[in-house]
Amino acid sequence: MQTTAEYFCAFCGEENATFVDLSAGMQQSYVEDCQVCCRPNVLYVNIDEDTLDVEIATDYEE
Repeated sequence: MQTTAEYFCAFCGEENATFVDLSAGMQQSYVEDCQVCCRPNVLYVNIDEDTLDVEIATDYEE
């Protein structure tokens, strides 16, 4: 099952939308390029087990 969520680019600060695969676990991390500046962001995805609300924190890729 997938859902969409928003995050802010760690580089340019612009809002991005992404698909989150809920079946991949309640805590996930992966790299995705910003849709505006094309720089790689590490996304730290946390999904609330009860409400399935998605929170995404970002960081620069090292």
